[in-house]
Amino acid sequence: MQRSNRLMGPTPYKAGTDRMPEIPKPYRILVAAFGHEANRLNPRLADEELFVLERGQDILRAPADVLKGLIETLVTAGVTIEPVFSARSASGGAGGLVDHGFYLRMREELLDAIRRIKPDAIGLDLHGAMGTTETPDAEGDLLQALRQLVGPTVPIGIGLDLHGHITPRMLDNTDICIACKENPHSDFVECGQKVAELLIEQLEGRLRPVTISARVPMILPGAGETGSGPLAEIHAKAREYASLHPSIKDISIYNVFRFTDDDEIGQVVTILSNGPSADTPSIAVDLATRFWVERERFKDDLLSVDQVFELVRSSPDKRPFVIGDMGDRTAAGAPGDGTILLSAALDGYPGLRGAVPITDPVAAARAIEAGVGATVTLSIGAGFTPGYTPRLVTGFVEYVSDGNFIVEGPVSNGARSAMGPTAVLRVDDRIKVLLTTKPADTTDPAAFTSQNVVIGNLDFVVVKSGFHFVLNFAGLATPVLVNTPGVGYYRKHKFEFRKAHFWPEHDISSPEITARQHPAGTSRRM
Repeated sequence: MQRSNRLMGPTPYKAGTDRMPEIPKPYRILVAAFGHEANRLNPRLADEELFVLERGQDILRAPADVLKGLIETLVTAGVTIEPVFSARSASGGAGGLVDHGFYLRMREELLDAIRRIKPDAIGLDLHGAMGTTETPDAEGDLLQALRQLVGPTVPIGIGLDLHGHITPRMLDNTDICIACKENPHSDFVECGQKVAELLIEQLEGRLRPVTISARVPMILPGAGETGSGPLAEIHAKAREYASLHPSIKDISIYNVFRFTDDDEIGQVVTILSNGPSADTPSIAVDLATRFWVERERFKDDLLSVDQVFELVRSSPDKRPFVIGDMGDRTAAGAPGDGTILLSAALDGYPGLRGAVPITDPVAAARAIEAGVGATVTLSIGAGFTPGYTPRLVTGFVEYVSDGNFIVEGPVSNGARSAMGPTAVLRVDDRIKVLLTTKPADTTDPAAFTSQNVVIGNLDFVVVKSGFHFVLNFAGLATPVLVNTPGVGYYRKHKFEFRKAHFWPEHDISSPEITARQHPAGTSRRM
């Protein structure tokens, strides 16, 4: 069977033809998703209750993510798909450390499916920065278990978030390990398509994957968007290298998750080539070195709380604003229980109308129990994050629901999100507080519109996100980022790191950046 249409959307750093190869036999490829970005500073553990779980054929209706790209491409290619499960954090992919018992149950479920199905290849949608209460490298543990089970002859391909904590154990136990290339993450589907395409090429014997990695011990204190600044320049150089070297199938650039505490933390560049290449080690080192050379440019220019609200007040033509609460980002694993922006709006800006989500299962339950139409006085927020202060409010219960909604914007379009039982409390007759039981994924307008909040009637909306909301709120609100305290934003010497050693947290003068080859694919079987 031959595929005649091109893959949907761009395939960054892709070398080769636009057509899929003929499939000489009905390969059986097992697919699954297990996505979570674990913030160890969040005291609320991510157990099964905080995940959205789907199994079997249900996962074939995947949202706009890596799994969707995998499935669509495999279906078009005519291979047999063996779907197992999709387990995703209900708060948009991030949260506290995963309960290790839950992780082990999901790992065993995947291993049991592999034993039963005996697939020709395995394609996984992972995040790359999942840690549990017992291991900071859950993906490495999972992939090592898979490799030990299937042996060296079954290709394993994974698609990752570019904010992965990429470890040697992950690279040593996969044949294909690639990341999305854009932040905000608008190319997850393309990443999954590419994983599927490369798996088929390997099964056909046309790809002998060899992976080279280079690591630099630093994190990005800021400037994390790939569309401008130093990151855009490094990605452009990677595309240039790939265009000059036909053997290069992928260059992935990983901007490590800032709240992982593990050995070998750092920015990682991986290059996947078809067979060994004399050039890829030096290319990987050059790209990784560029991070170090440009390290002082990775800074955010965030507004203070007062500056943000002054901007909202003084710019009626740009309203509504959508305010990214950087310190309390559930999208970076924070609990979402901060009251700083709510208090500022109530105390200092009486003329502004807005909406603020706050994770508080106790207050949500009390408001729901009181019922729509009731007036309640509640102490809300600050139930999880150390250093936060709760806020006493009196408000009118305007709406209650189960908190479920479907993401409508381009980032994770179609994903099921679960805020848990939710109440909308109207405070001071102008601020709508979304009291959620679970950390809410507010990167999408549907988090608010599903709760009967009309964004166009407001002056501002607070979201617990730093990047992805910009795409999903495009055309609806003016985006702005605010500098707030919390466990969702890195600040030098603010948090304790026991294992990790990196700039700027630690004094590093001149790191040695070297290339490493990983025994992936055909090279493992030679």
